[in-house]
Amino acid sequence: MKDLFNERQLFCPTETALGIIGGKWKGMILWCLCQRTMRFGELHRTIPDITQRMLTKQLRDLEHYDIIVRTIYPQVPPKVEYSLSEHGIALKPLLEQLEDWSAHYLKAKISISSSEDNATL
Repeated sequence: MKDLFNERQLFCPTETALGIIGGKWKGMILWCLCQRTMRFGELHRTIPDITQRMLTKQLRDLEHYDIIVRTIYPQVPPKVEYSLSEHGIALKPLLEQLEDWSAHYLKAKISISSSEDNATL
């Protein structure tokens, strides 16, 4: 687990945020959990390209940083659910803004790319 309280992160808090939620899979995991509480199998089916091992690691990281909550129900077979913690819920508006920014960015890039392709014809 990375130390998020080194000099660089304290100088630039954005580094702390990206250290916690950045990476290939955490964004998708958080997006799923913003929709609803999910079990491990549901998450794995929703994100089919992630391996079980990687999903487990990413969930543990997010739980370590108190972004998600892992709830274990005492039953047979065991039932485990993942949901956003208070810190995770506080991220929802930021994640929605990132989604909006991404949609606008992609639309602009696709428009520019399309214009460039038409200009070469």
